[in-house]
Amino acid sequence: GGPQTFGLQLVENEAVNLIDSSERGFRQRRFHHRLHSPPAFLLGQGSRHFSSSACLPKCVSSAYHWLPPWQNRPKPIAWPQARPTMIFEELNLAPAILKAVREQGYETPTPIQAKAIPPALEGKDLLGCAQTGTGKTAAFALPILTRLGTHRRQPRVLVLEPTRELAAQVETSFRNFARFTDLRAVAIFGGVGYGVQRQELARGVDILVATPGRLLDLHQQRAVDFSRIEVLVLDEADRMLDMGFIHDIKRILAQLPKRRQNLLFSATFSPEIKALADSLLNNPAMIEVARRNSTVEIITQKIHPVDRDRKRELLAHLIKTNNWHQVLVFLRTKHGCNRLADQLNREGITALAIHGNKSQGARTRALAEF
Repeated sequence: GGPQTFGLQLVENEAVNLIDSSERGFRQRRFHHRLHSPPAFLLGQGSRHFSSSACLPKCVSSAYHWLPPWQNRPKPIAWPQARPTMIFEELNLAPAILKAVREQGYETPTPIQAKAIPPALEGKDLLGCAQTGTGKTAAFALPILTRLGTHRRQPRVLVLEPTRELAAQVETSFRNFARFTDLRAVAIFGGVGYGVQRQELARGVDILVATPGRLLDLHQQRAVDFSRIEVLVLDEADRMLDMGFIHDIKRILAQLPKRRQNLLFSATFSPEIKALADSLLNNPAMIEVARRNSTVEIITQKIHPVDRDRKRELLAHLIKTNNWHQVLVFLRTKHGCNRLADQLNREGITALAIHGNKSQGARTRALAEF
């Protein structure tokens, strides 16, 4: 309930907003997703709680403004356009990595992969403008794994992620792509105990995928050594800044070796992202596969004006009459998530709530059942 509550239905590339009919103005929001087959219903408070890698749905951080183009910065390198018929074998990836890519059923790289992998393999700094669901994780994971070669005990790659779920999913992608090598990837994030994560780090790790807060905690406990870091990846940089991680990021950057490769990916470019990129990247290769700050073109957006008190009724009607099997609904409050999930379950619509007050185990189970 309330003017700020809205619904997002993801089926056949459509997004449906349920907007209070009493509102006269509302801001444009941006959404992206990838469909997943098992039927379920998932609720969440705010886009920040959803993240994805290969198959899980995701909503990218909301963008409320059209922002002007970047100004007063050195022009980044414009990398050559990738050919539409390019295949992974042409990208100079290590044979073991190519074998893993083929076994997962991938044949041709996505645009972001075809454009980002060559400069990343050369050790160039990279600034990638790509929305979630474009294959961005493989765009940095494949060249990183190729360049690392063999296992060593100290972490050489640090990937920073905004959420626990995204960190876990990116680590899974690294593990899948490295399955025919001896390289080890470990994810560390809050919401779980320190003990298991310390044990994993003590066993030796090549790729560290982490959320900023837990990473700083473990570094202060001397459980993490940054002295051998060769590559830093800031994934979903706009979301990390939206969630208030800029100070943690600066503290981490201050501890890293000065000589390293930096890869920054963001779906939008705000003045804060521009400032971060200016301070972090050295003559970067600029990779864009979508217009800056643009909405996702493959999603149809619809608005249903409805009285505030009838939103739940309309939502249930749409789900049943359209036979929707997988739906994401975003609400303003955590209490609203719980209440709507209970109401839908009483109407025979399987629903789960996910938000910051849920335990990590409950959040992971909700995503797994979606």
